[in-house]
Amino acid sequence: MLPERINSVEELENLLSEPTDGVISVLSELDGDIMVLGVGGKMGPSLAYMALRAFREAGKQNEVIGVSRFTSAEVREKLSKWGVKTIACDLLNEQQVKALPDVQNIVFMVGMKFGTTGQEWKTWAINTMLPAIVCNRFRESNFVVFSTGNVYPLTPVVRGGSTEIDSPSPIGEYAMSCLGRERIFEYFSREYGTRVAIVRLNYAVELRYGVLVDLAKKVLSGEEIDLTMGAFNAIWQGDAVAMALQCFSYVSSPPFIINITGPETVSVKRVCEEFGRLMGRQVKFVGEEAPDALLSNAQLAHMLFGYPRVSIRRMMLWISDWLMRGFETWDKPTHFEERSGRF
Repeated sequence: MLPERINSVEELENLLSEPTDGVISVLSELDGDIMVLGVGGKMGPSLAYMALRAFREAGKQNEVIGVSRFTSAEVREKLSKWGVKTIACDLLNEQQVKALPDVQNIVFMVGMKFGTTGQEWKTWAINTMLPAIVCNRFRESNFVVFSTGNVYPLTPVVRGGSTEIDSPSPIGEYAMSCLGRERIFEYFSREYGTRVAIVRLNYAVELRYGVLVDLAKKVLSGEEIDLTMGAFNAIWQGDAVAMALQCFSYVSSPPFIINITGPETVSVKRVCEEFGRLMGRQVKFVGEEAPDALLSNAQLAHMLFGYPRVSIRRMMLWISDWLMRGFETWDKPTHFEERSGRF
């Protein structure tokens, strides 16, 4: 049973990391520990804690190891409190990567998006060179790799989004470098037999960040909302994490590729109008809806893992209530409205 409202960060994080029956089933059959590279990001803590909870609910004592530079001591302390083992490591440093423990199963969550423009050199290093260092060190491991729907082009809204068999056509250097990350994993998978699943995600949402939070904050503050990117996909972060962990059942050589997002093509205008109703605000729009948008079709994920537990409507109710009560949000906008690929 989902709660009517979420009353604290602790309650939110407990909900985000609650393992599904599917995750428990997959991890009950998984040999070895799990290491999460890039655990300090937005989704990393939820994924690591969900994996650990799933192991324990399955009656297994496998470890979950979180690796990050840990620029935030608070994140590391939280993970340790939950029982996740932590290792501080600069994954661009080959010697530090060599010193990491041998682990059978790896979730790769490292990536650079924000601040790409003006630091293209760093973006390419993190999104392509770093994966090569990791792959070279862990050729024998199983990888679930987080990628992005940005590797696809804009497509007509009426089409329902890109599928996994559509050819990538990234717009801008960030998206190009993300396709480069996929190609590095594909190279090692095809050349050395490394078993890989690539998760093309857009967009994960919880109450502190995400497309729905971006839009709700604009409605609440009375800011104008540009309708040009008139549609998007979104999925509750807990559901995205659960689907990603279940991808360990599908790692393969060459890589298994899967889109993960919600089932709906969501209208920016309709979502904002509803947020305005929920929060008692007038909504200001500018621009006109373009006939195309960055959209993914996740039918394969829903067929394999089921539909998300949390609906768009439920997320909107939680988010509007959370914002109206002045609870914590992160200054990490998705920039989903960006159409030229400049982040």
